[in-house]
Amino acid sequence: MSATTDRVGSLVAPLLEGLGLRLYDVEKPGATLRVLVDRDDGVDLDALTEATREISRALDEAEPLAGSYTLEVSSPGLERPLRREEHYRAAIGETVRVKLFPGGEGDRRCEGELLACGDDSFTIGTAAGERSIDYADVSKAHTVFEWESAGNEQKSTTESTSDSGRNPR
Repeated sequence: MSATTDRVGSLVAPLLEGLGLRLYDVEKPGATLRVLVDRDDGVDLDALTEATREISRALDEAEPLAGSYTLEVSSPGLERPLRREEHYRAAIGETVRVKLFPGGEGDRRCEGELLACGDDSFTIGTAAGERSIDYADVSKAHTVFEWESAGNEQKSTTESTSDSGRNPR
C-alpha cells in the first residue's frame, strides 16, 4: 500500500469492524478511491450502503486525501485481487492466476492451485509442476472462479428435475 492508502486504511478499518465488516484492501487508481470490504458470510447491498455512508463521513472529517476523488466501496468479488501476504494466505487451496513483471525467469503468466505461502514467496501447483514465486516479482494476481463447477451444479439440478417427470420435454 502507499502512504495515502495506508492512511485511509487506518481510518476506515475500525469503522468497518464496528459494522461487522473487515477491510480487505484500499486502492487509489487515478481519481478513484476504492475500498474493498468483506465478511465471512459475504457482503450484501445493505452492508455496502452503510459502509459507504460511514466511510464517506469519516473521509470528509479527516480529509486524508488532497484533491477530489470518487469513493467506491465494494466487495472483493468472486475473483479476488491478491495484493498482500494475508490475501495469499486466505486463498491457499484455491486456483490463482499470476502475472509477473518482465525480466524474470520462466513464463510471465501462470495459473494453478495456491499450495503454500511464506514470508517472501508463495508456491503454486501448475500443469508443469510446482513453482515458487517471490511476492516482489508479482505484477498482478487474483483468485479464479471456476465457472465449470457452477455450471455442473446447475446441470445436475436440471437433470434431477427432468428425471422426476415434473419437467416434460
